[in-house]
Amino acid sequence: MQTIADSKSLGSLVRQERKAQGLTQDELAGLTGVGVRFVRELEAGKETCQLGLALQVARALGLILTARGRREAP
Repeated sequence: MQTIADSKSLGSLVRQERKAQGLTQDELAGLTGVGVRFVRELEAGKETCQLGLALQVARALGLILTARGRREAP
């Protein structure tokens, strides 16, 4: 499990998983219905990427993102 603390760590995880699945940025964009530019910016950690589209890309890669509160034990 990897902790996602910011947009850069999410982008890194998306890039890592995309490459592990042997997909190009173009192919991932086509599979998820987003533009190649969005995939590039997401992987680069752009802070203003749309959350809904970022989650759509993560789902398409089979990534499961969870959140927990500070008071919850790790």
